[in-house]
Amino acid sequence: MLKFNIRGENIEVTDSIRDYVVKRINKLQKFFEDNVEATAHVNLKVYPNRTYKVEVTIPLPYLTLRAEETSNDMYGSVDLVTDKLERQIRKYKTKVNRKSREKGFKSLEFVPTDDDAESQDDLKIVRTKQISLKPMDPEEAVLQMDMLGHDFFVFQDAETDGTSIVYRRKDGRYGLIEAE
Repeated sequence: MLKFNIRGENIEVTDSIRDYVVKRINKLQKFFEDNVEATAHVNLKVYPNRTYKVEVTIPLPYLTLRAEETSNDMYGSVDLVTDKLERQIRKYKTKVNRKSREKGFKSLEFVPTDDDAESQDDLKIVRTKQISLKPMDPEEAVLQMDMLGHDFFVFQDAETDGTSIVYRRKDGRYGLIEAE
């Protein structure tokens, strides 16, 4: 059963907005077994240019679903983010169920649907690449990533000696993931 934590930034979360968000995201429950309990964290933002951003995070025991969408319509953003979460669930469910069938296990936590076959092709690995990690600092890794025209770059952090990833965020800035 999904619980909801809905908050707004620069917007008052009215009953009608809350009801719409709950109604739309609750449609995702058809993919879960009855015993799954989770809290959907929903953040609604309004920017000065009157665009609306909806961020939804649903931490589950076996994965974390997260999606965000920005548009000129709050309700449209909710619809888009719900569609994106549904695609993530279908993709994950297909992958897990296929691996489970190969190993002889029953389906994990998800209720089967008819759309499994179409998302199988989305999971196919079409290329494998091997790389050697070079020691560098994150700033140098960002420069390398930009020179290659990629959206992410894997490298060995010269300071910590660990594997790290820099990536380009949707807002054009950069993020760093450090492996433990």
